[in-house]
Amino acid sequence: MGEAENGSTAVELARQLRPDVVLCDLRLGDGMDGVGVAAALRGRDDPPVLILTTYDHDSDIVRAVGAGAVGYLLKDAAPAEIVRAVAAAASGESLLSPAQTERVVATMRAAPTRALSEREIEVLRLAGEGLSNREIAKALFVTEATVKTHLAHANDKLGTGSRTAAVAAARAQDLL
Repeated sequence: MGEAENGSTAVELARQLRPDVVLCDLRLGDGMDGVGVAAALRGRDDPPVLILTTYDHDSDIVRAVGAGAVGYLLKDAAPAEIVRAVAAAASGESLLSPAQTERVVATMRAAPTRALSEREIEVLRLAGEGLSNREIAKALFVTEATVKTHLAHANDKLGTGSRTAAVAAARAQDLL
């Protein structure tokens, strides 16, 4: 059993300790949110990620499920429901309430699919290698503002909120 103070540490600990389930909040403090954790832990040997949060927004649920989270619960759920959800996740089941499933499907049907451009993929690849915006701009012969624009577009298309989450989501979708 482990406890992490941020997303990066959660991913490290999950790979080190190999728990049956990672119970993760949606909002974390280091730039990698729960969606980023779910996206980073999508490997065959990685544990399933169950999001437990106070945020009940369709876009958050869709982002979490799209990144690979096996479930999404609100913190006001009954303790027995949380225990059942953890057990279900550990046994390989996905868990969304019928209402959440309906909302996710409706949101996904309404949202047009938008593919990343080659340049957005290139920017994410370089960001994933640890380059700063300035270094990416220099490598691609563009301005830092252009790099920021590509990152913003990639975040928008991937439904992520940070460069770290966008890189993780792009990797999870085999784009990088």
